[in-house]
Order: sequence, then C-alpha cells, then structure tokens
Amino acid sequence: LCTRPDSALYDSPGCRLFRDEVQSEPSPLGDFGRRIVGIRASADPRGLTPIRKPELCGEDGEICREAMRGVWDEQVDSAERYYDRSERCRLTTFPAYEYTATPGMAKVHHNVIFRNGDVPPTPIPWVDQPDVYGLWEGLRAGCLEAGGACDVLTIPHNSNLSNGQMFAVTGRDLPVEEQRSRALLRMDLERLVEISQIKGDSECRNGMYQVLGEPDEFCKFEEWRGPEVEDCEEGTGRGALIGRGCVSRNDYVRYALLEGQREQSRIGVNPYKLGIIAATDQHNTNPGDVEEYSYQGWRGFEDASALQRLASGQGALNARNALASNPGGLAGVWAEENSRDAVFDAMKRRETFGTSGPRITARFFGGWDYREDLCGSAELVREGYAQGVAMGGDLPPRPEGAGAPRFVVSAMRDLGTAEHPGALLQRAQIVKGWVDGEGRFHQQVFDVAGGETDAEVNLRTCEPRGRGHDSLCSVWTDPGFDPGQRAVYYLRVLENPTCRWNQLQCVSLPEGERPGTCEDPAVPKVIQERLWTSPIWYEGTSAG
Repeated sequence: LCTRPDSALYDSPGCRLFRDEVQSEPSPLGDFGRRIVGIRASADPRGLTPIRKPELCGEDGEICREAMRGVWDEQVDSAERYYDRSERCRLTTFPAYEYTATPGMAKVHHNVIFRNGDVPPTPIPWVDQPDVYGLWEGLRAGCLEAGGACDVLTIPHNSNLSNGQMFAVTGRDLPVEEQRSRALLRMDLERLVEISQIKGDSECRNGMYQVLGEPDEFCKFEEWRGPEVEDCEEGTGRGALIGRGCVSRNDYVRYALLEGQREQSRIGVNPYKLGIIAATDQHNTNPGDVEEYSYQGWRGFEDASALQRLASGQGALNARNALASNPGGLAGVWAEENSRDAVFDAMKRRETFGTSGPRITARFFGGWDYREDLCGSAELVREGYAQGVAMGGDLPPRPEGAGAPRFVVSAMRDLGTAEHPGALLQRAQIVKGWVDGEGRFHQQVFDVAGGETDAEVNLRTCEPRGRGHDSLCSVWTDPGFDPGQRAVYYLRVLENPTCRWNQLQCVSLPEGERPGTCEDPAVPKVIQERLWTSPIWYEGTSAG
C-alpha cells in the first residue's frame, strides 16, 4: 500500500512517513522505528503486539488484509513459476512466509514453509494472531485438516535475541491433557530450528542458569549479547532487539533440546524435538552468498561499503549492528533428490544439518552394533542406515545385553575454489545433553575425531597455516552411558581458524584508511567456521 504508486493510499500521510518523505519526531528505535510509525498505530517497544493504523488499514483492518492476500498470491505464483519440475532439478522452491512475532522487541519469529502450491488463501500474521499456538492451530485447521494436499512446517529463528521467549514453556496452568495437546501440536509442526545466522549464533552459551558441566570453549562463537547481560533464569524478558532485557538458556538450541526432555518427563510429550539447520536471514536477496571473503553486508545501501560495515557502535536498534553481523549460514538436507516432496520429507524427518557458511558435509548415525572399522568401508552410509538411525532420529530400543550406543561420524571439508580454497577441518565433536532428577541441565563435549592442532592465521595477510584434515571419521561409543537416562546427542565439526570477514576487509584497505575498529582488541578477527547436525535421541529404559 505504501510502496506501489498505483495504491490508493500511496500519498497518505502515513505512507509518506513510511517512505521517509516527511519529517517526524525521533523514535527510540531510530530511523527504522520512526518510519514504522507510519504504518502502525503503536510502535512502542514496550508493547506486546503491533496495531494496524486505522488511517491506512481502515477501522477493521480489512484494507491491509486484502493487500496482504494479494501479496501472498504473488508469492505463491512466484514459487510455482520458478520450481524446476524437469529432470534437471536445478531449483526447488516452496511457498513460505515469516510470522514476525516481536513482543516487547524480543525476537520470536517463525518461518512458515508449505510443501507445495496447495496453501491457505491467506497467511496468519502476528498482528492478527499474537499467540504462536494460535498460529499452529490455524495452520492445522487451514492446511493439515483442510482436505487437500496442504502440508506445512514452521522453523523458529534467531532465538538468541528472544529474551527466553522462543522456547519458554507456557500454559502450565492449563489441564495436563490440554498441555499435552499443545505440546503434540508444536512437535508435529515445528520440526526444525535455526542454530546460526547473520545476527549471531544460537547454539549455546557458557555460565547459564542450572547448566552443569565443563564450559564449552567453542560456545564463544558469533556472540551477539555480551557477558554482562543478566540471566533470565526461569523467567523471560523483553528488548533484546534493542540491546535490553535478560538472556536465557532458552535462547539457545542446546538447552531448548534439554527443556524439551524436561517437559517430556513432566507431561509425557517433548515439544522441542528439533532438527538443526542454519540460514542467512539477510536482506540483499542473495541468501547463498555466505563466504567471508565476499561479504557485502546484509542491508542494501545502509552497509554497502567496507567502511559502513566496519563502523563502530550499534545504534538504537541492536539487530542492525553491522560489525557484529556475519555472512550467515546454510541449511543442508539429506534427500533422495532435489524435489519438493523429497526435500520436505527430509525436513520433516529432521535429516538436516547447518553450517556457519562453508559447504562442509557430514553424516551422523546412531545404533548399537556398528563395527569399529566402518570408517574404512565404502558401505558406511548403507550400513549407517541399515543398522541404526540417521541424524534427526531416535535410537532404536536397546537390545538385550547391548552396551552403550555407538555413533558413526563422517565429515568432508568444503574444498572451496582454486582462488579461494576452503579451510581444513580441525576436529569433530559429539555434544551430549541430559536432564537430572532435579531438573538441572547437563552438557558434555567429546572430541571424537581430529583434535587440537598447530593451526593459526597470519592476521597481517589472513593466510592460514598449520595442520588439518580433508575429512574426519570415527565410530564412537559413549563412555558415560546410563541406560535409564534420557539423552540427546548431536555432531559439531570445526574448521581450522580463518580470518573473519571484518579482518579480511581491514587488510584490504590501505593502512591510513582503516577505521579504529580494525585495531580494537574487543572486535573478533578470527573465526572457526563449523557444522552442526540434527540430534539423535535416546529415550532411556526407565524414563517415564
């Protein structure tokens, strides 16, 4: 309505403000927030939900809903037009949209992805349905139970900026059967979670409330919020998008997985049975361009130059911090072919992984009797499927007399290109988590292949040096296995250290033109790119 000149409301005061054509009062959210005032009746960061502006949308909001339906039709038509149904299978597209829940400036966004062109006639936006369970109920009624071929899943993203709200357990005052029904609905529709993107990493954070175990040195990766931020403990907060409010263990995927197991012990259903992907979430319409060496920012003209990207300070809106941002990650899916049904089925069974950008690939299988010499076999993948489960699955019941589970790990590095070779791999790790009888979270990290090396980076030239691996493989047995204890396992693979994008761009500038951030010791100059697989779950022989 505000960006298309043929709109009847194009020249309205609100639209002119949104397009930044008129002066207005400053906003605590900066220029972005000031412009949003043009289309919202309330842009107060303390508010829970946005309100459509009656002058733009009409008193009942129908003008804006009608415009939304028109845009949705265009999106669906575009996805249909560009889906390659030929034998070449060059591009698979899905109709999708984002449910942009941002209560109190905490990011609780969910991507909604449909299997095919059989979709509801309109999206369910946060402004109309502020409760995410209302979103899922609407998708169940309008898609899964609509009688056609419609199928859908949702993916929470950027949970590191959710002030604990993304995976907070709500509705505990409801009857237990209703709580179970809500958990089953979420588990059915929300199969995956985004672990990393341009606005930081959402895997883990050291020192969180009632998380026991040795600190994980590799949790300090693309941290968005500083160590001084208050811990929410069992509560939630607001304001992460503007650098405010507490940080919660439920902002991180590792602990959301454990929160799910804690809920399973309480009500018998795990609402957070989540596979793992990564993504970009950048706004330049080139989502696969994730290499550090070619990073051009993510906000169009606002960070189009190296000096803009290297500027210090984050401004009023924390989520637009150029220097803290990164090129983003990639989602990997193990599917039989590049088609809608095959890819969507793989996402639903959680046979997925994410990377922080490089095109590393990995296999992760779990079972009870994998042979120790499987890494030397050309049949690794076939035997992995035949004798156990792949990433995203549940270990089969423990056979009589069996010992601890065995996990097969295999990873291949990103070769890169002749001009920009990919980095060598340093190590593969299995991360194990469990919840004890008192509801405390436990984490343990095992090096299962590779390990510490002499790898380092010359910061003056960004040339890497030191030993590493083209591939890593291992058959690992859990040394601390308790057959009566639920547990969750996932694979993490790390590259050798390389220069982060900002150091590459600092080095490329003449010394006299480099901004102060190039010498700031608080700004990270090195990155260890990585891969994470979806977990494998063990239910425990005595678990309730």
